[in-house]
Amino acid sequence: MKAPMNRRVFVLGYGAATPLGATFDRTFENAVAGKSGFRKITRCEVKCLSNVVGEIPNWDPVASGMFEKKEAHNWNAAFVLLTVAVCREALANAGIVMEPGLGRRTACLIGSALNGMDAFRIASEKYANAGPLRVSPYLLPNLCGNMPASKAGIDLGFTGPLFSPQGACASGNHAIGMGARMIRDGDADVVLAGGVDTPLVPEIVQGFANMGATIKITPEDRAYADPGQASRPFSCDRKGMVLSEGCGVVVLAAEEVAKAHGLKPRAEVAGVGWTSDALHFTSPNLETIVRAMHQAIDDAQIDPRDIQYINAHGTSTFKGDLSEADCLRQVFGHHLGQIPVSSNKSQIGHTLGAAAAIEAALSIEAMQMGMVLPTINHCPAPDFDDLDVVPDTFRAHPHSFLLSNAYGFGGTNCCIVFKGV
Repeated sequence: MKAPMNRRVFVLGYGAATPLGATFDRTFENAVAGKSGFRKITRCEVKCLSNVVGEIPNWDPVASGMFEKKEAHNWNAAFVLLTVAVCREALANAGIVMEPGLGRRTACLIGSALNGMDAFRIASEKYANAGPLRVSPYLLPNLCGNMPASKAGIDLGFTGPLFSPQGACASGNHAIGMGARMIRDGDADVVLAGGVDTPLVPEIVQGFANMGATIKITPEDRAYADPGQASRPFSCDRKGMVLSEGCGVVVLAAEEVAKAHGLKPRAEVAGVGWTSDALHFTSPNLETIVRAMHQAIDDAQIDPRDIQYINAHGTSTFKGDLSEADCLRQVFGHHLGQIPVSSNKSQIGHTLGAAAAIEAALSIEAMQMGMVLPTINHCPAPDFDDLDVVPDTFRAHPHSFLLSNAYGFGGTNCCIVFKGV
């Protein structure tokens, strides 16, 4: 096996589609403005109190002008064409024009937690109502976890490695970490890395509600009159996450590739840490989460006191936020109160496999602009008195090192340190 080339890895650009906007620019603009992307579900009908979700506004593959009607009909798992659109945006944002020589050395790693549930539901309804021959021949490709990356490669012309890191809600960070390692070791020069999930179908919404993961909104809850207040990480009245759809992709490249093409880096992937809990499929293991953060910081060859901003996993669940805060205390000690900590899920909700990539892109853009994004809907809680959660509005805060945390079902943890350039 060849030895690692130890190349430096930079983030050159990004794309996103979230409940705050169908593009990264729109998402970031609304994030800075302190807006929320939540509303009562319109994608389908659900019969539970967990009916406030995060839907991507105005996303239609045909209306976007990027896809023909027949193509959209065949590829009816929304995460496929959504990923293609976001990959296009990410390449344009990075200033990369794909050409054969570069395409051969370009990889695509797009993770997800749930694959093609909307396509499976359409097929099931057709099977029941119109007979077995009405099931689409595209059904099986639509269910493949690697298909968003594959379709992007077909449409955009890159022929390096492609696959789907299945790390549940840490998938986006796993993709970034694996992509960085591939570039470092010389297996690729450019990597499109990120995550995507489109889980807003009745069975999935109901399933999250039945397991007690999502907020159930009663008339007494402040989100009953204003759905935008449904997600409130680190708040005294947090009651569960908001399930959302979304996609995020960051473009990674080797240092010499960026220089050769005259491309401006946005940040450097400085450190990666990943562990698994070996405990429970939903309850976290604090020891292994702490170890993942330490690994990322050690890999970056810095000290915990060098971290100047933390993008928390921050799901707005009662136990999850407590556990993450306890882990942060173990890593950063008394210094924690001097580090701004915020959760983008207060504005976007939980986009599952897409969350970490979206959050990385938002954090890097904010770092470029000398600010940190807020945790909106905040109501102080004694349990988090020692955390500076950047309540409600963005804050000017020049910084050079940020830590982005992600954890997922099955006990999978992945933390990444980004360095400003």
